[in-house]
Amino acid sequence: MPALVEEGRAKVNLTLRVIGRRVDGFHDLESVVAFADCADRLTLEPGSELGLTMEGPLAAACGDTSDNLVLKAARLLGERVADLEVGHFTLEKVLPVAAGIGGGSADAAAALRLLARLNELALDDARIMEVALQTGADVPVCVASRACDMAGVGETLLPLDLPTMPCVLVNPRVPVATRAVFNALGLRNGELLIGATDVMMQTPSWPEAGVAIDDWIDALAGGTNDLEAPAARIEPVISEVLAALRASAGVRLARMSGSGATCFAIFADDAAAEAAGDRLRADRPGWWVHAGTLS
Repeated sequence: MPALVEEGRAKVNLTLRVIGRRVDGFHDLESVVAFADCADRLTLEPGSELGLTMEGPLAAACGDTSDNLVLKAARLLGERVADLEVGHFTLEKVLPVAAGIGGGSADAAAALRLLARLNELALDDARIMEVALQTGADVPVCVASRACDMAGVGETLLPLDLPTMPCVLVNPRVPVATRAVFNALGLRNGELLIGATDVMMQTPSWPEAGVAIDDWIDALAGGTNDLEAPAARIEPVISEVLAALRASAGVRLARMSGSGATCFAIFADDAAAEAAGDRLRADRPGWWVHAGTLS
């Protein structure tokens, strides 16, 4: 059987509200999630043994393959699907690691899509979604890799009709540990953020299909990322990245994604995004910069 290929697209949190910390220690969130046109590439060669090889410009940053979420997802699915056909994965890693854009989660989701194709499983198979959530909170939304309002601990997904938006993503090549950022937020088990009770009683309302991109930008501008401030305290360079993006010509909105350190900016048009990306690459050659689109 020929090799199967999937892409693990970068996940971008356009908004991220922390509702509170549950008694079990997990945090309840509400986030508008989009996906960028940059991605890792995962190939599966069907075979009798499960394995993983990593290559590409950022492969060395991934650490030991035994800890990779691709293998974790495959093993968890194998525990639930009798005689699961597997094989050897090859991951071409181009997205920054520990960057707030769900690179590892996107790779795990790509592995689940590949195994679903190989074993003729539907992507909405309850076992796949169970494994996705057990692998990581961002994995379920990455399975379909389409714009969603994501809530809870990643298990509640409401599809959104998000227009294609010109963007620039910037990562200063400084990894940020998600656990450290949530610890810096400082919530105790069972504690809610101020005003969170009102949030929990409301159904998030976002623009309907077919509205102009300006309406979406206005709606997103009214949101926030509650992890941005604690992440910037841990890695002050995040504030530097945001300042550089907000100083770019044609920028409409700039914010941190996830737990950082990647930040995004939405632009008025593709030309403005490309020009901003070119300038940032020239001014900050040590930063990872991608100019493209979100959708």
